[in-house]
Amino acid sequence: MTAPVEITFLTQRDCAFCDRAKDVLRSVGQDHPLYITEIDLTGEEGQQLARRAGVMFAPGVLVDGEPFSYGRLSERKLRRALSKRAAVNTRSQTGGAV
Repeated sequence: MTAPVEITFLTQRDCAFCDRAKDVLRSVGQDHPLYITEIDLTGEEGQQLARRAGVMFAPGVLVDGEPFSYGRLSERKLRRALSKRAAVNTRSQTGGAV
């Protein structure tokens, strides 16, 4: 089994894009193991993380600690990135043979 991908989700109240991003993460989580940490973008921790990651507005998504997106989360882009990550991990675990 593949280790869960760590997703940091920067969100705020009354954010339609945040609600949509939650749906995307729920859907993608059906096919890829995700460990999601939700952080309020209006709090001190959220603001610091947003500055470091270059998140301009909610929702912000970091994948394994690396900035991935902010604003409208593209399900296709996230699935493609996670599939690529899984393929790289599979190759490294099998010594390059798939």
